Amino acid sequence: MIVLDAYALIAAARGEPAAAEVARLLRLGDCAISAVNLAETIDRLCRLDGAPIERVALLVEPLLAEHVTVRLVSEEAAWRAGSIRARFYSKRNPLSLGDSFLLASAEPGDELATSDPVVAATAEELGLGLVPLPDSSGRRLKR
Repeated sequence: MIVLDAYALIAAARGEPAAAEVARLLRLGDCAISAVNLAETIDRLCRLDGAPIERVALLVEPLLAEHVTVRLVSEEAAWRAGSIRARFYSKRNPLSLGDSFLLASAEPGDELATSDPVVAATAEELGLGLVPLPDSSGRRLKR
């Protein structure tokens, strides 16, 4: 399964350089997002883009409808996320709590779709697969 970073849905909603690739991943199905990263998506589109929640729902809900499983946050996932952040966070590796939940939500055999170099480096350390997405300026992570 491909586990989406919040950025993947944000890019799709904004029409950013990763949008076409995210659309392809969604068409293939077998995608997931943690509930925390879904909340991050909604927050950023509302707070940073100034979009009303109704508009965000119109943009995001169709992306989720048939293509994305939302992984709920369990106590076990909270422990994993906290442990991951405690282990990997530093000034040189500013792993956010949301990104820690992304990493914690991955199951054996999953790959993470992200443009974030901190997430990518941490995923590699954890032995997780990666689907590198281009960032907002079109730059792509190197595998």
